[in-house]
Amino acid sequence: MTATAANRIGTVDKTSNGTRTLLGALVLSGPLWAAVSLVQAATRDGFDLTRFPLSMLATGSLGWIQITNFLVAGLLAIAGARGLARIVPGRWVPRLATTYGVGYIFAGVFTMDPGGGFPVGTPTDTPATFSWHAGLHLLAGTVAFIALTAVLIVLGRQFVRRGERGWAAASFAAAAGVVVVDIASMAGVGASSLVLAVGIISAMLCLSAIAAKLRSGV
Repeated sequence: MTATAANRIGTVDKTSNGTRTLLGALVLSGPLWAAVSLVQAATRDGFDLTRFPLSMLATGSLGWIQITNFLVAGLLAIAGARGLARIVPGRWVPRLATTYGVGYIFAGVFTMDPGGGFPVGTPTDTPATFSWHAGLHLLAGTVAFIALTAVLIVLGRQFVRRGERGWAAASFAAAAGVVVVDIASMAGVGASSLVLAVGIISAMLCLSAIAAKLRSGV
């Protein structure tokens, strides 16, 4: 690969073994997590997405499904980060994508507390304090969201340099969306959990779409 080619996003030695497979993992990560989460949100008894974050699906007898969903999404993102390291100039994109994936893994390992009537049979009161594992879940989620926002911003800047304004705008918009929904969630606006889900899923899908675009050029 020439020095010039190495500085262009989307340029890769086409003989690189496994690059398409690694990028494909990142392509799958966002849609799979979103689909599994939303199907559960629609089918789990007592779950209301306007009241509960999708992370709450990791509680109760069926919580293993969402725990596994977090772990798989995180592992796929980490694998995808290795693919990005082969095709995207600089070190920040793969590092941030890896951090995003690790955050999802820890968010699956450490679950939120049940409460507010979910799972069914749980007291309807919201716990006054967090357990240690719920606190670690929130920390892991925060790290993952920051990394997701940052990787989209870095990718957006690279698309600007390439003159791909549409992809740059999509990257920046998705990153801004994460920031906005996080602020809305912390402020406790109406249906904040639904707003948060829409913003985070949109950002995840945007990153997967970028991975698909880059994969198509390998």
